[in-house]
Amino acid sequence: MSRFLSILLVLLLLVIAGGMVFLASWDLPAPSKTVEKVLPDERFPR
Repeated sequence: MSRFLSILLVLLLLVIAGGMVFLASWDLPAPSKTVEKVLPDERFPR
């Protein structure tokens, strides 16, 4: 039973490490959508 748990733990650590490497190397593009919002004049002091 101890051997099974140690193999399971090693596999879990490999999956976590692989996920971290994948996220670190993934080139996620930045959003390119233009956002325009109208701000009322009352929000700015004169």
